[in-house]
Amino acid sequence: MEQVTTPTQHHSGRRTDRLRKLLARHAALVGMPLFLVVFLAATVAIHPDFNAFDAQSLAMAALPLAFAAAAQAVVVISGGIDLSIGSVMAVANVLAARTMEEADFGTSLLLAAAILLAGAVVGAVNGALVVVSRVPDVIVTLTTGFIWGGVALLILERPGGGAPDDFLALATGTFGTPWLSNSLILLAVSVAVIWIPVRASKTGLRLYAIGSDRVAAFRSGVAIGPSRIVAYIVGGLFSSIGGIGLTMTTGIGSPRAGVLYTLSGLAAVVIGSVSLVGGRGGVVGPVIAAFVLTLIPSDLIFLNIDPNFGQVIQGTLIVLVVMAGGLATLARTRK
Repeated sequence: MEQVTTPTQHHSGRRTDRLRKLLARHAALVGMPLFLVVFLAATVAIHPDFNAFDAQSLAMAALPLAFAAAAQAVVVISGGIDLSIGSVMAVANVLAARTMEEADFGTSLLLAAAILLAGAVVGAVNGALVVVSRVPDVIVTLTTGFIWGGVALLILERPGGGAPDDFLALATGTFGTPWLSNSLILLAVSVAVIWIPVRASKTGLRLYAIGSDRVAAFRSGVAIGPSRIVAYIVGGLFSSIGGIGLTMTTGIGSPRAGVLYTLSGLAAVVIGSVSLVGGRGGVVGPVIAAFVLTLIPSDLIFLNIDPNFGQVIQGTLIVLVVMAGGLATLARTRK
């Protein structure tokens, strides 16, 4: 006997299909928070005395990496890659520590704004070099990374400097409850103010179009060069915020401190479900992945395991994610 589909069932099926497509398109928004919850639960199981101070320390430690991940994510979405992010963070870090050492709170805020502007300019320079030279992003940004790293050493040869306590408290303090670190608020506000307007604008659509298919985007009338430069500008802005965040959380400037964040940020991008070929993903997934990557060495310390083993775990996670993405793509093409 033929089964009759009622209008209610048909509407429910369409709604289910839309929900399924929405979850597939924004899988990181669901999967990454669950992933973080699992790691947090494991941390609490390993370290039952996990308290508000530990939560605050985690937020402070993850803050620079989260901004590095956001910076890399924007560039990768547009179909590029930026290997100078850590060096740009180092420049912002030492510049803040050097200029704010004797400054008051108000002056420090003005200096921070100037450093953010400088970070955007650096990003524009990186993007312009990539677009004009037509040399692969990897080579250009690797080269400029050496340049910005040298600039950081010229500004501050060895670790030092500082910033006023009120300015440092913007990242090291808490809001309302000891469990809510100012670092989390700073991160959430920065991502919301910078990324959401970009993502919701035509510029965001252009970035995704270029990352998905540069030739098709060009034929559709998208200005490829200027759009790619915008991606690097946003990346430079996020990087400079990460560098200032590094000053806030450590209290000093270190010319070599940002180097580690380039590859770690790229790892967070991969784990955060951003396609390395561009055109898919977002900033939220990599930011959450930064917290997961920060938790790994902490958990290893609690287990009395060499924290350097964390690099092995990070590498394994990247391989698994990349393989899973490749297998999923293969499965879709066979259908």
